[in-house]
Amino acid sequence: MNKKKNNEKHAHAAAEDVAAEHGTAAPSAAPQQQEADSKVEALTKELSEAKDKYLRLMADYDNYRKRTAKEIASARMTAVEHCLAPFLQVFDHFSMAMAASKNSNNIDALLAGLNMIQSEFSKALNELGVERIESHGQDFDPNLHEAIANEPSEEHGDGKVIRQLSCGYKLEGRLLRPATVVVSSGPPQEETDNATNEEQS
Repeated sequence: MNKKKNNEKHAHAAAEDVAAEHGTAAPSAAPQQQEADSKVEALTKELSEAKDKYLRLMADYDNYRKRTAKEIASARMTAVEHCLAPFLQVFDHFSMAMAASKNSNNIDALLAGLNMIQSEFSKALNELGVERIESHGQDFDPNLHEAIANEPSEEHGDGKVIRQLSCGYKLEGRLLRPATVVVSSGPPQEETDNATNEEQS
């Protein structure tokens, strides 16, 4: 009985060896390989699509950067044109006044021409939104004024602007240039001492 079982085992083992030699030992290997190949193919396709998308995005960004640079340059040029246009006529009139002054001794006519040019300058600045800072007699404001000297004054109290040496300007509330001014330090020292002595007496 045992001998018969051993013979069956040997026969079964021999059959497995024959099957292995003919490539039928692992029937499940082929589907696994196909699945792996499918995954590799899918990943390769996804990688290719992602690369194409990346290249398109880079091209779009490069076009956007170039377009933005052109728009900024155009806006800057438009701003320059807007600022220069009001002054072209002023310059023309100034040139004509200079030419006329060489052939004329009429001081009154020359002054009238200069006054007209000054008026046109003021008009051009107003069109651009530039506002003059009126400082004479005002309290000194470090946000608007640049003090270059302090002087005693009988007419103006301490901290008041006595003289304006150069005008200050603002553009829609934003300071373009402070006014250079001379500021009062109050009454002269002698008058202050006399007033103090009178109070004490």
